[in-house]
Amino acid sequence: MTPVRAGIIAAVVTVVLDQASKLWLLNVFDIARKGAVKVTPFFDLVLAMNTGISYGLLQTDSAAGQFALTAVKVVAVVALAVWMARSHTRLATVALGLIIGGAIGNGIDRVAYGAVVDFALFHVNIGGNTYNWYVFNLADVAIVVGVAALLYDSFLGVTAAKAP
Repeated sequence: MTPVRAGIIAAVVTVVLDQASKLWLLNVFDIARKGAVKVTPFFDLVLAMNTGISYGLLQTDSAAGQFALTAVKVVAVVALAVWMARSHTRLATVALGLIIGGAIGNGIDRVAYGAVVDFALFHVNIGGNTYNWYVFNLADVAIVVGVAALLYDSFLGVTAAKAP
């Protein structure tokens, strides 16, 4: 299998798993009606509709704002796809596929719902205080794993080790 094919498969699998999880949580599990659902002492399922970008930055409810965020996402996906096509290592190509798939998954939400559907919440209770992580989804996980894999490949991968 060529590296580009592996990257494309990573992107497609990411989109399918991301969208399937969101559709199940919204339409079958009905998370909107149930509210926060405690899964473990440190993990809850909650519904958060993010109208902004990462970590809720640039929140906007306007159609123009949503269009602008979607346009930026489309440009980013095209740029990442060009990078993926030119990539020299399988790890970097799959990593880029994960990032592309995550961006597309969140982009589908933005078009379908006007916001990104987030649902996973990790938290810890220390000394009677609860500390929450940001609410996220599987697309976000794929993006983070993809970025981590790109960093690994850039600094510690085979090509990086051979660089002068």
